[in-house]
Amino acid sequence: MSTSSINGTTGPSSSSSSGSSGSTSSSSAIPANLNISETGFLQLITSQMQNQNPLQPADPTQFLAQIEGLSEVSSLQSMQTSMQSNQLTSSASLLGQSVLAPTTTATLASGGSVSGAVTAPSGASSLTVTMSNSSGQVVDSFQVNPASSGLTKFSWNGATSGGGTAAAGQYTVAVTANVGGTTQIVSPMVSSQVQSVTLDSAANAVNLNTNNGTVPLSSVVTIE
Repeated sequence: MSTSSINGTTGPSSSSSSGSSGSTSSSSAIPANLNISETGFLQLITSQMQNQNPLQPADPTQFLAQIEGLSEVSSLQSMQTSMQSNQLTSSASLLGQSVLAPTTTATLASGGSVSGAVTAPSGASSLTVTMSNSSGQVVDSFQVNPASSGLTKFSWNGATSGGGTAAAGQYTVAVTANVGGTTQIVSPMVSSQVQSVTLDSAANAVNLNTNNGTVPLSSVVTIE
């Protein structure tokens, strides 16, 4: 799998972090059975002519069709390379910004906080956010009133239910909603700060590398 990446320094944020400038590169996502150079194509034509039956020479129109096919493949390679480069360049503007995307994990920095949001189900009277450490132990649980419309935001400052301060590290976020006296599981979204951008040329996809891990650009809900 071939990837290209852009790293950058973070912009103004509630927590400071820094990155490093990087380089960009791109490669074609053309299937291996179509990925042939002009030199390789000419060698293929030469071999075909050498091994043809003299009594039944190849139709010249076949060569023209093959040359036309090579031109189409070359054009497709150039187009895809250009598209990938444009994707990577446009995504570079997200460096240092926070993006909201669906995930159940969040990284708590020392002295920092975790913020996120959920889409409250219709009829929900309350939402309960639960934070668990890497061992699966619940360190804090708190309620949030559902917003009348749109996303319901929540924030955790790292305080534990016992009155202490949670250690820096990765935590699991779980959200439930009280709907008519029944409990419903709600999928959380967490805010993450973009530290670098990577282009996966094999999948033709842009990935955002954040303080909460890798976030596919296609899954971003909002840019904050």
